[in-house]
Formats: sequence, structure tokens, C-alpha cells
Amino acid sequence: MSEISILDAMHDPALFGEEFTDASWDAWKAFLAALLALPATETQAELIRACTGRLDLPVSPFRRAALICGRRAGKSRMLALLGTCLATLRDYRSHLSAGEVATVGIIAADRRQARTIFRYVRGLINSVPAIEAEVTSETNETIELGKRRVVIEIGTASFRGTRGYTYAAVLCDEVAFWRDDTGANPDEEIITALRPGLATIPGSMLLLASSPYARRGVLWKTFRKHYGQEAATTLVWKASTRTMNPSFDEQEEREAYEEDPEKASAEYGAEFRSDIASFVTPEVVSACTAPGRFELPFIRGVRYRAFCDPSGGSSDSFTLAIAHEQGDITVLDCVREIKAPFSPDAATREMADTIKSYGLKSVTGDRYGGEWPRERFRVHGVNYHLSEKDRSGLYLEMLPKMNAGKVELLDLKQIERQFCGLERRTARSGRDSVDHAPGGHDDVANAIAGVIVSASTRKPMRFTAADIARI
Repeated sequence: MSEISILDAMHDPALFGEEFTDASWDAWKAFLAALLALPATETQAELIRACTGRLDLPVSPFRRAALICGRRAGKSRMLALLGTCLATLRDYRSHLSAGEVATVGIIAADRRQARTIFRYVRGLINSVPAIEAEVTSETNETIELGKRRVVIEIGTASFRGTRGYTYAAVLCDEVAFWRDDTGANPDEEIITALRPGLATIPGSMLLLASSPYARRGVLWKTFRKHYGQEAATTLVWKASTRTMNPSFDEQEEREAYEEDPEKASAEYGAEFRSDIASFVTPEVVSACTAPGRFELPFIRGVRYRAFCDPSGGSSDSFTLAIAHEQGDITVLDCVREIKAPFSPDAATREMADTIKSYGLKSVTGDRYGGEWPRERFRVHGVNYHLSEKDRSGLYLEMLPKMNAGKVELLDLKQIERQFCGLERRTARSGRDSVDHAPGGHDDVANAIAGVIVSASTRKPMRFTAADIARI
């Protein structure tokens, strides 16, 4: 088995051929021919050139590949096939130290999503009795082939969680949508952390697969660097859903384009979105951050403002920000975040106590929950005023002040992470909106934007002629 190529295994009915008999898999066979530098038919060669942007066919196998394909194109099943073949058709024992195992890692935006590929892998292994017999241990997240010293394992999309492994392959699913709570660019950090683990096994593979999203991150950079380059060391395969899966419902795709052309062109056309851009750069956030300042205490005589983003306690955080004006600078004094799950009433009481500790009797917030936030804050001695702007409006009004360096932020990681994770989206009408990326959070950033805008738009006192005469 160890001498059988992955493409042969895809054809061989004694291995995995029964799973890929349908003609809709023909395009994926062309991809494998390109990845492994195998002979290609004229039809396959034409498709390889169209999907890679290359004029010449590959002459040597790739150890790195990026599958930029539309949704339902078959990416996850192809990753599963590659991972299964690399785990079961090759012998890594001569490259392993005593007690060391070769890992085929499966990484997605979260462990639940990674289980999709894992289930495909399990199904392929179970479909071949000779390979199934090699399984010595199995859990919901691992399959161990003890004699081969190979483990197929679901990993965590974290640069810390991926260290310390020796990898035969890493299957990275929907990499354009990776988010975590440790950094502003988790996809790039994770890929960087993976590379040393792939270096010790000859022929190890790093496989990225995703429908495209915004023009940033590791998938976009890989596309920019390697697509259409004859000497590229990473194979970039970019194809629409129906190119790779002709059986996909054409009506479903047509309706998606009618509803939202930009979104559909990314999800089904495999085009990076031109209507989404980063809202604020890390450099701007860093320039506005006071190093080593985590909170400022209450000072009598200072006029504070408070803004909160309430939550019901099941998923989103309940956040609060307090700030004051110092000349033309808005200074952030305090940030509070209560992460779900929590008791809404207990969280409201805690936020109210913090608000009152800064000498305030009122807070501004969004329209979440109707009367509920106002009622609960009143119970705890704080008046709740509705913000005149929605979160997108707050961000758009805040940005010029941040760009001008007229804000002093606290040195808290979640502030940098959430601001850098915001996206500006331009609708067909030309109207801009701002929100967090899919899978991201902006509860802290929203409260800070609210307090910056409310503090900087405080109406000045106006005096009439009669007032001046009395003075």
C-alpha cells in the first residue's frame, strides 16, 4: 500500500474508489494530478491552467497547497482523502524518534467544524477493512494507527495549541474565517507555528482550504504570492463551486447572486470580496494606546461619561466603558467585560456599581432588549439613555478621532483585538457599515466607540443675552 499514489487510491475500488465514482469528482482528479505532478489528460491540463493561473504544468510534487474554492465544492472531502492517504499509505517510522508519532492534524475555526473532516476520514478508513484493522485506538477526536505510529487528530485553531507536534500533514479548513481570543491575526500566527512541526518528515503536507473572504490574512497573501507563478512552491487552486462540483444546484446559486452578488461571488464564485476592508489598522490602535495603563481611578471634579453594551447572558459579553475629556483628547478610564454565561440582573448590578463609583448616575447604551436594560439599571440607581446611533454609526463617527490621535485607549489586549477585527463593508448603494468579522466579537469595542462618541459630542453650554446680563 505504501507505494500507491493518492490519485491511484482515489480510483482503486479496493481502496477509496467506491467513494469517488461520480463524474462530479473529475475536476478534483485534475487537482490531484497538479498537486502530485502526475501525468494529466488534455482536459485535466486545461483545467489545471485555468485554476492555477500557470502556463506550464507542474513538474514536481507540492508540499503546500491552498484550495480557494466555493462552498459545497468538495473541499472538505478532498482534505479528508488527502489526510487519510497520508496517514495510511506512507511509512514514517524511519523518521520518528522513540516514542514519537506522526500526526495528521485537522484544524478548523472550531473543533465542531473540524469534526466534519474527521467524520469523512473515519468513513474512508472504515470503508477499507484492511486499513480499519490497523486502528488501535479511537475517540471522538483521535484515530490511532499504532503499528504505523500515526495519529489523526482534531487540533485547536490556536498558535499555542499547534506547537510540539510532528506532522505528516495538517488539514486547515475554512482558514479565511479563523478567529480566536489571542491575537488579531490568528490564521497567520497558526500557520507560522505549524511550519516547524512539518519540517522533519519528508513529504509532509500543509493543506489550506477555504471559500475566500476579505482581501487579507494568510489565504489572501498566499494567493497574491503564489497564484499564476511558474516557480511557486505552493500550489494555489482557485475554482468556483460548479467548476469543482458540476452537480451543485444551479438555481440555488442563481438566487444567491440575485440576493447579494458580492457575497455570492465569494461563496460560490471563489472571488475575494472587494466590498470588505479592515476598518482600523493595528498601527492606529497602537498609536492611541497608553502603554502600561490598564485603568484610571475616579478623580473628583472630572466629568465622566459611560456607555454600555448590555447582553442577556447567553452568548455575548456585557460590556461597559467610562471616559472623560482632557482638552481635545478623549481618555478611556475604565473598561468592564462580563463574559457569558452570567445572570443578567447580577451583571447589571455590577455595572451599575462601577458607573456610580465614577460619580455617575446615568449611562448610555444601545437599544438591545427594549425596556429591560432601562428597567434593571433604574432598579440599581442608574438611568439608562438610548444611543442616538447604532453601532455602525458609532464606529464611523469614532474613526476620524482615532486617526487623528485624539483618543487614549487602555493597554488591554481585547481592545486591540476587537478593533483590529472590525470590518468596513460597502453596500451596492455606496453606504458603509461596520461590524465584526464572522466568528468575531466587538462587545468591548462597541462600548468604547460609544463612550468616545458620546464624550466628544457633549453639547456645549449656550448662553442667551439675558444669561450674560445676569452674570
